[in-house]
Amino acid sequence: MLFLAATFDCTPSVAFFAFMGVTAAIVFANLGAAYGIAKSGVGISSMGVMRPDLVMRAIIPVVMAGVLGIYGLIAAFIINGKITAPATLSEYAAFAYLGAGLVVGLSSLASGLAIGIVGDAGVRANAQQPRLYVGMILILIFAEAVGLFGLIVALVVVSTADSNANKYKDAGGLCKAYASETK
Repeated sequence: MLFLAATFDCTPSVAFFAFMGVTAAIVFANLGAAYGIAKSGVGISSMGVMRPDLVMRAIIPVVMAGVLGIYGLIAAFIINGKITAPATLSEYAAFAYLGAGLVVGLSSLASGLAIGIVGDAGVRANAQQPRLYVGMILILIFAEAVGLFGLIVALVVVSTADSNANKYKDAGGLCKAYASETK
């Protein structure tokens, strides 16, 4: 005899994976932002002892690292807005939200590591040789682009998750009814 455990289209754990996407987006992005801010801040503080006139000019790596946290916040809000009740959330969409959160979070983490390292060394080198400033800014821009690419991919994945989930569900694919057999 077959009893439906609930009226779920999929297993009840789909909400867990979807919310882990929200968590991954904000946590990893903020880890990258915090590291970039801290590492660059150490370089600015060290450089500011000898050249206090350059401190405000050297603050750019800190601002760029802070933007990474905003990327994670944007993705987390968008993913959270797409999550529906477990009864209507498909496994495909939940895994897509997890993937989107990981993409933006880990991209921002990698970007924050790069910005922190380049920012620390760059502001110290800029204090000794001002002609290095433009090169440092260009490297920071490319490091920031890694996080931005992660945000763009996450937005694309989230925006297509529902339509793709319905396509696969109609084809009898990834998502089956959650049922348990009892005797």
